[in-house]
Amino acid sequence: MSGQDKARTADAAVLIGRFQPFHNGHLHLLQRALERAPTVIVVLGSAFHARNTKNPLTWQERAAMIASALPETQRERVRFVATRDYYDDRRWSAEIRHLVAGVAGEQARIVLIGHFKDASSYYLRHFPHWELEALERAVDIDATDIRRLWFEAEDMDVTLDVLAQMLPASARHYLRAWSLLPHYAPLAEEHRQLQKYKTAWSAAPYPPIFTTVDAVIRAADYVLLVQRKGFPGRGLWAIPGGFLDQRERLMQAALRELAEETNLAVLPITLEDALVDVKIFDHPDRSARGRTITHAYYFDLRLEHLPAVEAADDAAQAVWTPIAQLATMEESFFDDHFHILDSFLKLTGER
Repeated sequence: MSGQDKARTADAAVLIGRFQPFHNGHLHLLQRALERAPTVIVVLGSAFHARNTKNPLTWQERAAMIASALPETQRERVRFVATRDYYDDRRWSAEIRHLVAGVAGEQARIVLIGHFKDASSYYLRHFPHWELEALERAVDIDATDIRRLWFEAEDMDVTLDVLAQMLPASARHYLRAWSLLPHYAPLAEEHRQLQKYKTAWSAAPYPPIFTTVDAVIRAADYVLLVQRKGFPGRGLWAIPGGFLDQRERLMQAALRELAEETNLAVLPITLEDALVDVKIFDHPDRSARGRTITHAYYFDLRLEHLPAVEAADDAAQAVWTPIAQLATMEESFFDDHFHILDSFLKLTGER
């Protein structure tokens, strides 16, 4: 089959990515998608997430950045859909199939355009009913390096000139304008703090894997949240928790962190009796600090009243929050803590 004939075999082409930011490697994939089908569906991942150094741009901002890189005739053929990470491959791929069917129809012939960059590209294998066209790497570009240079810029114009070969002109203009918004400075500071954190571990003989614990505490249809006082995630909402000490059992660590951050007025023995479930959250990308595996403990106190709490340690606030309110707070949570809550409390439903 010739390339021209192959281009007519799909009703819609799908391109999946975070596009943080959209660069010339992404543009190469998008141009191939436009060749393969009359409609292109761009799936914007890591949507509905709090801004952080890995995901500084909202999905709406990324859609605008991508659209601005295309002439109007091509822009009209591109549709954007957004999906949260889920940190659950089955739920994530089911949601994308649902979103694509909503645009192209259940019976549409779909071609998935992608590039196997590294082990993180395994997601391209999650859609066996679609044709997969894997392209070779056209240009040597990495979005992580682009973000690093952007956040470390001393002179933004000079930095973006250095990136001229990596970014469409419209994307450079977008990043220049975005750096003037109030979101940029706190994220640049968070980037500096994270770099210090990683430098401290750079002498380790191999990349460290951190172990943390979290405590989901439920009472009277409320859950206990803390607001983070420091970096990373300053000002974001989180589940009480922290790092495992050298001589601790996991359960002991969860109860210690809970007490240190919230001063929850409940005896440890009462909490142990209220334990409902324990789950491990180990997605490699769940934390900006590095590979971090957490053990989350879900306690249901089954009380009609809310025990007293008082923020301490690295928590700016400790607050009982209505479970019915959590879904509206999704974009204000640290790391994957919304998804930990979702796993126990079923906040988003399933396909």
